[in-house]
Amino acid sequence: MVDFFPASIARLSCSLISAFALVIVMTFCALPSHAGSKLVAVVFTSDVARYKAAHRAFVKTLAANGYDQSNVDIIMQSPNPDPISWANSVRKVIAIDADIIITYGAPATLAAMRETGDIPIVFADVYGPVETGVTKNMTVTGRNLTGVSSKVPMITLIKTAAEVRPIRTMGVIFSSREIGSVVQLKEIKRIASQQGFAVIEMNVSSVAALDTALNSLLSRVDYIYISECAVGCKGFEKIVHRANEYKIPIISQIPEAADRGAMIALEISTAEQGQLAAECAVQVLNGRKISQIPISTPKKTDMIVNLRAAKILDLHVPFQALSVATKIMK
Repeated sequence: MVDFFPASIARLSCSLISAFALVIVMTFCALPSHAGSKLVAVVFTSDVARYKAAHRAFVKTLAANGYDQSNVDIIMQSPNPDPISWANSVRKVIAIDADIIITYGAPATLAAMRETGDIPIVFADVYGPVETGVTKNMTVTGRNLTGVSSKVPMITLIKTAAEVRPIRTMGVIFSSREIGSVVQLKEIKRIASQQGFAVIEMNVSSVAALDTALNSLLSRVDYIYISECAVGCKGFEKIVHRANEYKIPIISQIPEAADRGAMIALEISTAEQGQLAAECAVQVLNGRKISQIPISTPKKTDMIVNLRAAKILDLHVPFQALSVATKIMK
């Protein structure tokens, strides 16, 4: 009788089965073990400095309120800035049964809202959650989320810029993939219709697209506004350098924009956003219903006039512009 299943094959099969079992065990062991602990899942919209700064303040405030490494596991996801990556990152943290999801930026927040209706969501650095039909539902705390708005008065920034140099045409660097960036563009266009200047919008989703946008914008605008989009944040210094060559001022609401070369910036504290988000999270972790926690807004907002940048651009900053500044960089 012929042996169709020799011992060598049997041993190989056993080895394969054992290896497969080991992979399964290792996979489950790799997942965070939070028996007796709370699992806090964090999803960043993109890998930019302002989200990281806010998150450091978030972790510090959690610890100050009794939630540290001894009783909290924090899992972080920093996806590519595109809809599929945001959705996949949220699905991962849902799969590991997170107790709460912390999102930084509007795109990650909206992805979390779409993917889950059960896990509480606390957001930070979301510009204008009461603006546009897309983000209007984010004001309804009766759903499964609350958080911190980064809304600031755009009109104040625009009027201050106009005091330094008349605005005939404003170039806007934004990304149609990132709703906060889109909201900022829409707000500038609304102000432009009231103030009587034109807007040239440049939709950027890559470094190559940014280079193309700058080549088109620099000879056509009086100002460039850099929105909160990931490409604009990461390429900020490049934009400033190219704009300086054409004597074009930069304005922005990105945290630390003035430090990075913007002539005028209206900035909300990233540390305060992280702190406020942590205070919301602590209430949820302590058992309070998220529907009872209102959306908050940081109190610390700085209007910054960068005289060093103005000097490079050969621009005089009048007293009217300086008078509204809370910080002047000399």
